[in-house]
Amino acid sequence: MSSRWSDRLRHALALRLGLWYFGLFLVSAAALLGLSYVLVARTLADEDHGVLEDLLSRYAAEYRRAGPEGLQVLMEADTADGRHERLLVRAMTPGGDLLYLARSPDLATLPLDGFDDALARRRPWSVVAGAPGPSVLEVGTLLLPDGVAVQIGRSSAGRDALLARFRSRLLELALGVVLIALAGGVLITATGLAPLRALEATVREILETGRLDARVTTTGSRDALDRVGVLINQMLARMDALVGGMRGTLDNVAHDLRTPLTRFRTIAERALVKGDDGAALDALATAVEEADRLSATLTALMDISEAETGSMRLAHAPVPVRRLIDDAVALFSDEAEDKGLRLSAEADEALVVMGDMTRLRQALVNLIENAVKYTPPGGQVEVQAQGAGDHVVVSVRDTGDGIPPEDLPHVFDRLYRGERSRSTRGLGLGLSLVKAIVEAHGGQVSLRSAVGEGTRAEVVLPLESRA
Repeated sequence: MSSRWSDRLRHALALRLGLWYFGLFLVSAAALLGLSYVLVARTLADEDHGVLEDLLSRYAAEYRRAGPEGLQVLMEADTADGRHERLLVRAMTPGGDLLYLARSPDLATLPLDGFDDALARRRPWSVVAGAPGPSVLEVGTLLLPDGVAVQIGRSSAGRDALLARFRSRLLELALGVVLIALAGGVLITATGLAPLRALEATVREILETGRLDARVTTTGSRDALDRVGVLINQMLARMDALVGGMRGTLDNVAHDLRTPLTRFRTIAERALVKGDDGAALDALATAVEEADRLSATLTALMDISEAETGSMRLAHAPVPVRRLIDDAVALFSDEAEDKGLRLSAEADEALVVMGDMTRLRQALVNLIENAVKYTPPGGQVEVQAQGAGDHVVVSVRDTGDGIPPEDLPHVFDRLYRGERSRSTRGLGLGLSLVKAIVEAHGGQVSLRSAVGEGTRAEVVLPLESRA
């Protein structure tokens, strides 16, 4: 069912995209062709007006040179030799009497009312209807200095025929444009939806195989669809890492919980076999201890999971770094003294970060606990905080045994315990929890260590904004 709907959606999207391109291309092409037609028609009209203006100028010059007789001769020549198609010329006296009239044979029956109206209104240009066929006459009127009016009417038949041929060519071109628009729509749809098809194929592969290592193919063009593909790949990579982490955690938890559960069973069986009240009490005490260990393991795992997935509730408030360090160090002062360690703290009173005081103290306590635990008697543990630009660096340095190079890359892994720490009680979750809490606050944690020289843990947190 989902495949059928996805096919329908893809086809509907492809159809809409193709139709949008087809429509926009046609509208643009129609606008361009229409503009071309208007420009050509205007150019031809301007040329016709230029011809009439030249004739009027010739007639005015001839009238001034040779008078009415010379004008009549010139008009007869222009209308008789066929140089000008469908031409009508006339001259009128200032009183409105006809001085001379000459016209082409095909305009012999044309009424002159339009010419009279143009002369009465003193219009230099006017259009006279009634010419044979669909064409009109464009009339130019010129008043000479002595009041004589010269009028020329020229048919637009030649221009109309040329425009008719131009329109037929435009229609042929429009058919080609339609074909190009169709081909372009198909091409644009095919290329434009290619990333979506790749995305669909990747998602379908993930659904069918359950593999999160599949990735969407990207082109590196950095367009919108390519950026979506990059973001989806980043999301898949994060999901793959989270699912892998969950699987690893479940494996580790199953392994880590198997031992205390076995102890539960062994302790209970021994108490039942002995049937002794003292043995039963010892068994209950050991069971409570193992239950606390299980509870601590599960609580730490839940805290890490919440921090890594962004669901941990953090009570953000200004946290004085000096107070944070003093509170954490105070918890280990007696233990350090009993062990013969020198535990010191140093921080500027002005350093303030924005975060959850309880969670940040929890992270710092884990770091100090590790330093105190793995530093031999007579050693030193230093906790310091310094400002570094818009960040604060909190460091915990010890003079302990150090961490072997082969263990150092894995110290932040959940439930990981190096060979040297297996003899010491612990969950292997402390540093994982520290990393999760610090990163939930927008910070970073790092560890530097050398065998026999000690370990230095650094937590970098953004300072409180003073805007």
